[in-house]
Amino acid sequence: MVPSDVTDLLFDDLQSLLCFARVVETGSFTRAARLLGISKSVVSTRISLLEERIGEPLLLRTTRQVTVTTAGAGIYPNARAMAEHAARATTDARTGARGTIRVSAPVSLSQMWLAGPLHEFLSGRPDARVELLLNDRLVDLVEERIDLAVRITKLRDSNLIARRLASTPIDICAAPSYLDRHGRPRRPEDLTRHNCLRYALLRADHEWRLYRHARRLELGVQGNFETTNGTMLREAAIAGLGLVILPRFMTFDAVRGGRLERVLEDFAPPPIGIYAVRVGRRTPSPLLAALTRSLEEAFRREPWVTRPR
Repeated sequence: MVPSDVTDLLFDDLQSLLCFARVVETGSFTRAARLLGISKSVVSTRISLLEERIGEPLLLRTTRQVTVTTAGAGIYPNARAMAEHAARATTDARTGARGTIRVSAPVSLSQMWLAGPLHEFLSGRPDARVELLLNDRLVDLVEERIDLAVRITKLRDSNLIARRLASTPIDICAAPSYLDRHGRPRRPEDLTRHNCLRYALLRADHEWRLYRHARRLELGVQGNFETTNGTMLREAAIAGLGLVILPRFMTFDAVRGGRLERVLEDFAPPPIGIYAVRVGRRTPSPLLAALTRSLEEAFRREPWVTRPR
């Protein structure tokens, strides 16, 4: 019995369906092979395999013509639709025009700076979709089915491929009102007398690391507030609660607007990289590569990036 559709066959051998549809349309194995860019024998073999799976002949072949059987006529409309859909999908995959990308990114960076780049990327690709998952913790890319992760960190997992999108300086800053009350630190050691606010997802010695003449200093900073959210940490500093150490993409607007003031700039850590991270060593899909390029181009236009010297 001939199936009413060929959905199951599509996943088994889409190329056979494509060959069958093209032979019906052209009325010739030779013309179908030329249209598909493959040999006539490959077309014949694929259609024979398709007929074996269905259990009935789809085409009657003579030296002069090719005739579609009743079974073939029943299958052809769906075969043609699926073959055309597959052809469009293949073209879209090559050009990076269609598909869904699951992206994981830090909360504050996404809220402040990702909307623009994603708008630019999606506006020119009506059939592309981005699923953005916001999380400041390092997620498992395989377990969460993440195609691309934007990370502000050093790459530790050798199974991950990272592309640097940009670098941003690290700022030590506080509200002018706090500094007026408690004094402006002049040396890193002065921080031990200040209220240093904490980002709870980092160890204190990794977060509050300062340098003198390229040598890292060991500082025992203390504070009365910590949080797992960078935006909340910045807002606490703006409110005058204490000093924070944050990437410049988080502090730039507040410093420019006079709500935060930088201190100890000569002792700040070196700029930190923002990376696009993915799993595996294969060449990324055109759509994924296009998104990575879009993010890189957008970030490097921002005023908070480290400029090449």
